[in-house]
Amino acid sequence: MILNPEETAFLEANGYLDLGVLLSAEEVKKINERLDELREQEGETAGAELMDSKYIRHPKEEGADRLADLVNKGEVFDIFYTHPRVLAGVGAVLSSGFKLSSLNYRAAKPGKGLQKLHVDFGNSVPKGEYKVCNSIWLLDDFTELNGPTRIVPGTHHSKNLPGELLEDPFAPHPDEIKITAPAGSVFIFNSHVWHGGTQNLTDRDRRSIHSYFCALDQPQQIDQQRYITEETKRRIGSEGMRILNVS
Repeated sequence: MILNPEETAFLEANGYLDLGVLLSAEEVKKINERLDELREQEGETAGAELMDSKYIRHPKEEGADRLADLVNKGEVFDIFYTHPRVLAGVGAVLSSGFKLSSLNYRAAKPGKGLQKLHVDFGNSVPKGEYKVCNSIWLLDDFTELNGPTRIVPGTHHSKNLPGELLEDPFAPHPDEIKITAPAGSVFIFNSHVWHGGTQNLTDRDRRSIHSYFCALDQPQQIDQQRYITEETKRRIGSEGMRILNVS
């Protein structure tokens, strides 16, 4: 279940890695059903936990549905921050130790979803001193047309941020790759690599969940200690609590 040397080397060189299909079709179905319930229940307040976070610059994104704090919204989401293959990948990036920063849902709406190329940290960092790492869990097939995430391989080694070098960070980059894979697949990426969502050119939402991790010396996007429920504590046990960095 851990990464092999070739995978670790690819992740370090390129800043991303395809971990393969980690969710069965039945698991994807159950997850999407629970997400539909939450969207119905939360309505206009969906993603409110993000609005409460001072560490997210743009918590409300036009053209994308959001849900947040999925840690406390059902056992079906536990796998997203406890899967050993994902944790192995995160550990390869954040080798000094890590914790879950947030577990959120994002769905690019039809005709929407385009993001500028960006990184998830305020400045560039020396090689190997990375602070943030993300994983994206595909809840639909990602295709060229439905707004897949794009990544510019190797840019986590850059001494510059995208906005410092690119005339138009929204424009396609000549070196970018798009994540295309079947539903149930998981990709991990060093969040210092240049990345962003693309426009969804279909008539259906493009759904995903992001389990986002940070180094132990960084603040969490969602204060897990503040939001953790007794039910969640009982369910996830000591190892899950360690990953959430809660007592």
